[in-house]
Amino acid sequence: MRSRAYISRIGVEGALMVLSPLPFLFPIAGPGLFDNKWQLSAASISTVACLVCAFTLFRKPGAGKFFGIIAAAGSYASGWSYIRNNPFIALSATVLVIGVLISIADFRVHFKRDRKSDHASRCEQRAWWGALMVPLVIVAHLLTENPKTFFSPFAVAASILTAFILYVHWAFEKRSKVRSLLAVTGFFLIVVSYLLNGFTGMPSLALLLSLAALLSFPKQKEPFEKKEHWWEILLSHPARILLTTFSGLCVAGTFLLSLPVSTQDASIKLIDASFTSVSAVCVTGLIVLDTPNDFTAFGQFCILLLIQLGGLGIMSITTVALHAMGRRMSLKQERLLTSMTNTDHKDLVHSLKTILKFTFIAEGVGTVVLFFLFHAEGDTVGMAAWRGVFTAISAFCNAGFALQSDSLIPYQTNALILHAVAALIIFGGMAPATSLLVPKWISRKPTPIPARIALVTTVILLVSGTFFMAAFEWDGIFSGLPVADKIHNAWFQSVTLRTAGFNSVDIAAIMSPTFLIMVPFMFIGGSPGGTAGGVKTTTIGILAMTFWANITNRNDVVTQNRRVHSSTVYRAITIVVSGMAVWFLVVLMLQVTQQISARNLIFEATSALGTVGLSTGATSLLDEIGKIIIIIAMFAGRVGPMTLFMFLSEEKSVFASRCPEEKISLT
Repeated sequence: MRSRAYISRIGVEGALMVLSPLPFLFPIAGPGLFDNKWQLSAASISTVACLVCAFTLFRKPGAGKFFGIIAAAGSYASGWSYIRNNPFIALSATVLVIGVLISIADFRVHFKRDRKSDHASRCEQRAWWGALMVPLVIVAHLLTENPKTFFSPFAVAASILTAFILYVHWAFEKRSKVRSLLAVTGFFLIVVSYLLNGFTGMPSLALLLSLAALLSFPKQKEPFEKKEHWWEILLSHPARILLTTFSGLCVAGTFLLSLPVSTQDASIKLIDASFTSVSAVCVTGLIVLDTPNDFTAFGQFCILLLIQLGGLGIMSITTVALHAMGRRMSLKQERLLTSMTNTDHKDLVHSLKTILKFTFIAEGVGTVVLFFLFHAEGDTVGMAAWRGVFTAISAFCNAGFALQSDSLIPYQTNALILHAVAALIIFGGMAPATSLLVPKWISRKPTPIPARIALVTTVILLVSGTFFMAAFEWDGIFSGLPVADKIHNAWFQSVTLRTAGFNSVDIAAIMSPTFLIMVPFMFIGGSPGGTAGGVKTTTIGILAMTFWANITNRNDVVTQNRRVHSSTVYRAITIVVSGMAVWFLVVLMLQVTQQISARNLIFEATSALGTVGLSTGATSLLDEIGKIIIIIAMFAGRVGPMTLFMFLSEEKSVFASRCPEEKISLT
C-alpha cells in the first residue's frame, strides 16, 4: 500500500480474487474441448482482468477501474450461450453488468486520517469478503450446471482454493491456533471428499466450511466502516435508484403479463412478456403483440400501470424512495435530484408535489378531451372512456402504446384528436418546470436559460420536422389526404417522431429522404426532466451554439449575456459520442444476428435507444436473439443517458496548477 492509512472496503480485493475464476463457469463445451474458442478467450481475458483489478484498484484506481470494466465485459461475453437463449438471464445479466459498471465508475478510495490499520486487519477484511463470495460461486455453479461445462469444476475449485488461501493467510497473520486448526481441518475434509466422491460433494462441503469460516471471524467492536442496510446501498445514489427501480418494474411487469388472465388465449411466451414489459416501463412503444387484441382488459391495465410508473419513475421515484427513508440528503444528492426533475426547488418533496400535480392534471384534461372526441367517432361511453384514459397516459408519458391495432391511422382525418395527442406528447416530453414556463416564454418575459434552450430547440425541431415531412411525403404517405389533413399529419408525425411512437400514417412506406431525417430526430429525443428519451434537446442546443460560436470566431459560447461553461460543452459532446457508440454497437449486433434489411434495422435500433417506439415493420420479424438485443437497447436507452448525466454532474477535482497548452492541427 502507498499509505498505512485506513482504506474503506479493502476487502473488495479478496472478493475480486475469489470471483476471478467465475467466467469459466459459462462457456458451454461442444463436441471438442475448445470448440467455443471466442467464449473461452473472453473468459480468460475476464479472469486475468479481474485479478489485475484486485491488485491495482486501491493502488492505481484508474488502472483498476479500466481492468474492472474489461472483466465485466468479458464475463458478459463468456456467458453469451445462456444470455441468447433466456430473456430473464439476458435482462438480469445486463442489469448486473450495468450495476457493476456504475459501481466501478462511482468507486473512490477513501482515507481516514484519524485511524490506522495494520496488515492483519487488512488481511481479515480480504478473508471475510473472500469467504462471503464462496456461496455466490456455489449458486452460480448450480445455475449453470445444466448443460455442464468442462471448466466448471476447475473454476469452482480455484475460487474455493483462493478463499482458503486468504483465510489461512489471515489466520497465520493473527497467529490464531484455533483458526489455523479450522483451516487445516477444512482443507483435510475437502481433500478426503475429493478422493472419495470426486468433485460431486465439494460444493456442498465448501459451502458449509465458508459459513463456519464466517462465524469464526471476531465481532468488531468498531466496524471497518459504518454499516448500511441493503436498501440504503441500493438507494444511496440516484443512478442506483434508477437502475433498481426500472429493473424491478421490468421484472414485475413480466410476471404480471405472463399470468393467464393477462392475455386472450391465456398464454404468452416469456420473451414476448418481457419485451412488452420493458417497452412499457421504458415508455418506448415497440410491440411484438397486438395490444387491443392479444391482451385482456387486465393485461391492458397492467401495461398502462407500467407506462405510468415508468414515466413518473425518471422524475419522481428517486424522490419518493429517499423521502420514504426519512433521510437528509447530501448537497450533491440534492443537486443531482433537482437536475433530474429540472426544477429550481430545493425542497424535493415540494418538487414531487409539483410533478405529480402537473402530470395528473395534464393527463386528466387529456382524458376528458379525448373521451368526447372518441365518443364522437362512434365509440360507446365505456370504450371511449377507457380509450381516452389509455391514450392520454400513453401520450403524456411518450409511450406510444395504443388501443388500436394500427395506432392512430383511423383518426388521420380527425385533426382534433391528432392535436390533442400531440399537445400531451409535447408537454410530457418536457420537464414540468419547463412546461409551466411556456406562457411566460411566449409572452417574451425573461425565462431561465436552460428552459429557454429547451423550448427554442424544441420549436425548431418541431417546425423543421413538419416542413421536411410535408415536403418529402406530400405525394408519398400523405397522398390521398386533403391539403389541410396533410399539414395536420405532417405536424403530428413531427411531434411524435422524436420520442412518442404514435403514427397516423404507414411508417413502413416512408421515402429514403424522410428516413434520413427521421433517424437523427429520433436520436435527439425530448427535453431533460421529461418522459422523453434520446440525447435531449438541450444537448443539441449547446452543440449548435458551440458550432455557431466557432464559425463566427468567438472564444466563448454566450447566450443572453451569459457564458456557457466549457464543462457543459464537454458533457454535451460526451453524451452525443457515447450515444452514437452504443447506437453503432446495437446496429452491428442486429446486423450480425438478423436477416432483415439494414435500413429497417437502423430504424429499429434508433427507435429503441431513443425510446421512440416507431417501427418500419422489423419488430415482428425479430427472432429471440433480436428481441433480446432490442430489450437491452430499450433499457439502456431509458436508464443509460440519465445515469451518464449523473456521473458527468459529479464534482471533479481541480488542480492548483495548469498544464502547458499544446496546439494540435485539425485540418
